[in-house]
Amino acid sequence: MAASSLKSKPNYILIFLFVFCVFIFRSIIAQLIPPHEVKVLEIISTKLKNTYWRVSQTSCSDGGRSFNKTFGLNILSNVTCDCSFNGGTVCHVTNIQLKGLNLTGVFPEEFGNLTRLQEIDLSINYIAGTIPKSLSNIPLVILSITGNRNTGPIPDEIGQITTLEQLIMEDNEFEGPIPKSLGKLKNLQRLVLAGNFFNGTLPDTLANLKNLTELRFSGNMISGKIPSFIGGLTNLTSLDMQGTSMEGPIPSTFSSLINLQILRISDLNAKSISIPNLTDMANLQYLVLRNCSITGSIPDFIQNLLNLKLLDLSYNQLSGPIPETMQNLRYLAYLFLTNNSFSGTLPSWILNSKQKFDVSYNNFTGSSPASCQQSNVNLVASYSSSKSNSVNWCLMKDLTCSQNPQYHSLFINCGGSKMTFERNDYAEDSTPGGPSTFYASGEQWAYSSTGAFLYNDNANFLAMDTSDANVTGIYQTARLAPISLKYYGLCLLQGSYTVKLHFAEIMYSDDQTFSSLGRRFFDVSIQGNVVLKDFDIAATAGGVHKPIIKEFGDIYVNDSTLEIYLYWSGRGTTAVPIRGAYGPLISGITVTPNFKIHKALSIVAIAGIVLASCAVLVLLLSILRIAGYLGGKNDENEEFRRLGTGYFSLRQLKAATDNFSSNNKIGEGGFGPVYKGVLADGKVIAVKQLSAKSKQGNREFVNEIGMISALQHPNLVKLHGCCIEGKELLLVYEYMENNSLARALFGHNDQKLNLDWRTRKTICLGIARGLAYLHEESRLKIVHRDIKATNVLLDKDLNAKISDFGLAKLDEEENTHISTRIAGTIGYMAPEYAMRGYLTDKADVYSYGVVVLEIVSGMSNTSYRPKEDFVYLLDWAYVLQEQGSLLELVDPTLGRNYSEEEALRLLNLALLCTNPSPSLRPPMSSVVNMIDGRIPVQPPTVKRSGTNDELRFRAFERMSQDGHSFLSMNSQSSQAQGSTVMDGPWADSSISAQSKDESDNSYRSSSMKLLPDTAEMMLHRHESSKDRQDE
Repeated sequence: MAASSLKSKPNYILIFLFVFCVFIFRSIIAQLIPPHEVKVLEIISTKLKNTYWRVSQTSCSDGGRSFNKTFGLNILSNVTCDCSFNGGTVCHVTNIQLKGLNLTGVFPEEFGNLTRLQEIDLSINYIAGTIPKSLSNIPLVILSITGNRNTGPIPDEIGQITTLEQLIMEDNEFEGPIPKSLGKLKNLQRLVLAGNFFNGTLPDTLANLKNLTELRFSGNMISGKIPSFIGGLTNLTSLDMQGTSMEGPIPSTFSSLINLQILRISDLNAKSISIPNLTDMANLQYLVLRNCSITGSIPDFIQNLLNLKLLDLSYNQLSGPIPETMQNLRYLAYLFLTNNSFSGTLPSWILNSKQKFDVSYNNFTGSSPASCQQSNVNLVASYSSSKSNSVNWCLMKDLTCSQNPQYHSLFINCGGSKMTFERNDYAEDSTPGGPSTFYASGEQWAYSSTGAFLYNDNANFLAMDTSDANVTGIYQTARLAPISLKYYGLCLLQGSYTVKLHFAEIMYSDDQTFSSLGRRFFDVSIQGNVVLKDFDIAATAGGVHKPIIKEFGDIYVNDSTLEIYLYWSGRGTTAVPIRGAYGPLISGITVTPNFKIHKALSIVAIAGIVLASCAVLVLLLSILRIAGYLGGKNDENEEFRRLGTGYFSLRQLKAATDNFSSNNKIGEGGFGPVYKGVLADGKVIAVKQLSAKSKQGNREFVNEIGMISALQHPNLVKLHGCCIEGKELLLVYEYMENNSLARALFGHNDQKLNLDWRTRKTICLGIARGLAYLHEESRLKIVHRDIKATNVLLDKDLNAKISDFGLAKLDEEENTHISTRIAGTIGYMAPEYAMRGYLTDKADVYSYGVVVLEIVSGMSNTSYRPKEDFVYLLDWAYVLQEQGSLLELVDPTLGRNYSEEEALRLLNLALLCTNPSPSLRPPMSSVVNMIDGRIPVQPPTVKRSGTNDELRFRAFERMSQDGHSFLSMNSQSSQAQGSTVMDGPWADSSISAQSKDESDNSYRSSSMKLLPDTAEMMLHRHESSKDRQDE
């Protein structure tokens, strides 16, 4: 018995070992990833250049350790599997998170082959490519790709992923319209599209997304009115739409969004709107309604929003007193009411607050505080200007100097310490700043900073370069602000100054990582005039960590204060490399005088100089009178010297141009030759030598030059001064390094410039802004009369500037009502001007449309003949528009490196501007808004009439073949024919500066009725003139 029991024990041991082995074996083979998924994961890893994975069939059975690795805080890299399939033997990948690894690959379409995949998180990398359409094959719940360089539109197929709950695409480079198909994602809770290049309007299908809790599309070029359907998305807790191109008003339906905690709207295109009733938004914590043209007073319901932490109503037109009841908002930490028209007494609860409040630039009255910075409250320029000595100088609107102006230069190392750089001593500017800060460095300079960074209350307002790049001097540091940053030069002597703004993008890295993906856009104004729009430091400088200087000459200081204003309008990225690295940024400011500085002299020395000068003057006058030089011609020259513009002597200009050497000749036009010159101080100029006039003509010359010199705009060629001595009439302009637009587009191979799409669009916008200024903004209301590519010049940065505005009067014998002299160029002239002499600003709009067509196509309107039946490029454009093939006009040298949507917008705009009826052409201010995407371009409705095709062709053909005689007959002067010389940027045009009454009268006369068929009229007039010549 005992023996048998002993024999049986090993059997039990064997059975136990067998069962144990089976269990271990089943454990080993139980949880395997299917081979095809392993292959897919390997391809995904390769395309993403992911070196952290080691994929095998058992990668999920070890708890995912082969996928996971520790990379520090906020870094996540793992794959989650569901191993419940086939009795626990098969694992399918359900979640892939590769966040913050700086992966440099492309977005793999193979994600669409992981049929159980529910989450893709590729945030904070350097991944390129488009969103794969194959994602529509899988049951995604979360797609997060924030902070990459993905491009292209959102494919319509994404709308088929009906399981999707989160679509997060912030801070990429996506473009195109938001697809209507997203309206099918009825389970969607988060839609985050901020910081891209989306355009068009919000599709009304988004009204179906009733489960949305977060909707953010800030920083895109979304246009159109704010749709009322947003008010129906009642589950929203966060709505962010800053920095778009949308129009007001804010719909009243917003009052239904009672669950909102965050509402941010800024920079609306509107004339005057009111704040909707937000009474029921009891949960609201952040309310931003900045720069929305809001009028009226602060509504009573604001006091009931008891959970408010931040209230930003800045840059509006609000008026009246600040309600005392707002002090009941006990959680309010940030209050921005700057740049409004609030009046009355400034409440004590604001003055005594320890929170960050900004009430600068308002119209308060009554007793004033002792300083402009009360704890954290910014009060600069918050009081109505007053001569009362009881109001501190910095509290008044004009920041009047409390003593006599004494400074004539300014050097600031923004964000840095005191240093000597390029032989100038730059002042220290290292105070930490903050959301509501005013700081004055004595009475020489000051700055004001406004705004709180999004989602980062601890962000710095100073930046320092920590890279290995060789950034030196003042470019190693910078000051930045989330909304606005103003610098003031104080107590400056009256006169003209040159302002240099120093920039370097030191917050982004120069490598292939997430930190290099930032885009910073902001506007810059000097003395209230916008000088830089959507300025991008890195793009302008040619990369990050590269210095760039933007110089602005002839900035006039009249009241002792210079204001430099930088403003963020919501564009660009906001989370790269961290949240709080956006907004205006500047490294240094240099201000130097354009006038001579005279050192103070003793009273004895002054008296001696005065006596000696008087004696010399009496002697000189006596000699001149004896010689017969007083009166007549010299009186006329004296009249000239009293002009506000600069005066150059003939000797100066002869020396500058080497006695007007032919080697320095850069152009020839109807008014005379143009020469390049270099003044004694090294300044490069262009000298236009006009034909001599009679004595009466010189007086007109003086008057016209005074008029032209008053016109100053970044997109107009600046007139530095002039000279009149004897028979010499000379104009001195700024020199344009890149010659004319005509030469850049149509010149010989060694002259043409390789203009990319962005540059072409910028040039179109620059010309439009210049014309809008001449037509609508300047006091004189100038009509140019000869807008063409030859008369658009390009500076060293390829900024477009209009030349020769205002010169037509200098070439006319007398003023006439509605031009009897045709001053223009065939192929660019509006038909009503060429045929009837009707001159309005709409003639310039027509010419502008032709120039836009040339810029987009790279072809000349007058020299390009696509077919024998067509005379002009414009003629061919109408045909392509009818065929729906306008994009065939795009310059083939661009390849695919352009936006089709923007190209169509510009081409349709060109045709809209060249409408035969002047009343149907848009004003130039509307053209500017159309190019910016603020208002849509309505495709033109002009059709080529089949019965008039032959007339149209014959008319244009005969005009082209016999343009000189045709123009001569209409203008009664051969001078009316515009120059077509392209040898230099200074070939003349003829421009008219009508009085306002003349302009209004001619506009009314041309817009009272539609013109008859233009081609028939042109042909009839031309043939009639030919008959008369034959007789």
